[in-house]
Amino acid sequence: MRLLLVMLSLLASVVNLPSAEPANWPQWRGPTRDGQVAGPAWPDSLSAEKLKEKWYVKLGPGYPGPIVSKDAVFVVETRDGKDEVVRALDRKTGKQLWEASWPGSVRVVFIGRPNGDWVKATPALAGDTLYVVGMRDTLTALDTANGKIRWQVDFIKEFGTGVPGFGCVSSPLVVDDAVYVQAAGSLVKVEAKSGKVLWRALKSPGDGLKDNAFSSPFFATLAGKPQVVVQARKELAGIDPATGNTLWSIPVPAFQNTNVLTPLVIGDRVFTSSYSGGAFLFEVTKEGEGFRVTEVWKTKTQGYMTSPVLIENQIYLYLRSNRFASIDPKDGKDNWQTEKSFGKYWNLIAQKDRILALDETGDLRLIRATSEKFDLIDTRKIAQVATWGHLAIAGNELFIREQDGVRAWEWK
Repeated sequence: MRLLLVMLSLLASVVNLPSAEPANWPQWRGPTRDGQVAGPAWPDSLSAEKLKEKWYVKLGPGYPGPIVSKDAVFVVETRDGKDEVVRALDRKTGKQLWEASWPGSVRVVFIGRPNGDWVKATPALAGDTLYVVGMRDTLTALDTANGKIRWQVDFIKEFGTGVPGFGCVSSPLVVDDAVYVQAAGSLVKVEAKSGKVLWRALKSPGDGLKDNAFSSPFFATLAGKPQVVVQARKELAGIDPATGNTLWSIPVPAFQNTNVLTPLVIGDRVFTSSYSGGAFLFEVTKEGEGFRVTEVWKTKTQGYMTSPVLIENQIYLYLRSNRFASIDPKDGKDNWQTEKSFGKYWNLIAQKDRILALDETGDLRLIRATSEKFDLIDTRKIAQVATWGHLAIAGNELFIREQDGVRAWEWK
């Protein structure tokens, strides 16, 4: 009898074990901010049998990638050319849970107008707060339960800087109790709970056109020191998160200072590539009480907007020439480049030896990562309109932001 009671007790404890929470996609380029994703292995095909559409919700125009929590999908749009709108959608059905909005229009400069005047930065989710960057250099904290605005910082008013000529496009980074964003021609640290500005680093005059950042910050430990790594318009730098002091910096040449992609950390080295500037690998080392940054190599290979991924110590980068390449970080030489060119932009997600690449033309490609050759497994047209927003993968679900909507898909 006693043995039976013990067995029943054990069974009850197993039955009542909490199930694991569904995977999420909390920020720009995923959970680790480098385009890498864990979870179930991807199928070997993008066929309709393997990748099925779950739901679709029409939105106003926008390029922010979807943010995915345990039970909601957060999307951002520009409505009627004047307001920025955030919507929370039920993850299972796409049904709207709430929406929040504020004035936020920018008439971008003519060179950027073909890509629209609408909102572009991808939000960040931390706990029960969603942090949203607006086109007019604003940062807004929203309660994820109801969309209530907890606080909003207007960096133009805060620092007296100009309206960004291309709109603020830098996706926020949340680390511990702070939010970091490239705004007002600088890197700004804001207290996550209150919205209080804690420091402003890499200050430039804040000219709305010349100082408008295109990249997004990320957190790394280089030469034993945790730091915020920032690609500004003219330089790559490491910033002390406590003080805002510049630990190291080095110029990154680019045509009209067009540094766009988010660089890639490889140990104590940082890889980046710029429009007309080439590809670079820099190494950060400790030197006395400070740090030293040196150029390990430079090549003529040119990236542009697509942020690279690292797989089995090889770099995979979509190029300014609209070709895809594999680069050996030891010497910067191309393992290969595709002969064919594709759309203007890809966003990349990697899992083990696979890459998912979403072309801005609406083509989704499944690629086997190998330094030997370009190995395309499958391609599928999944949208008939522009797909600039970064795709999101959470568990066996895939969320794609089209220019005027968002679609949820499910791996089978």
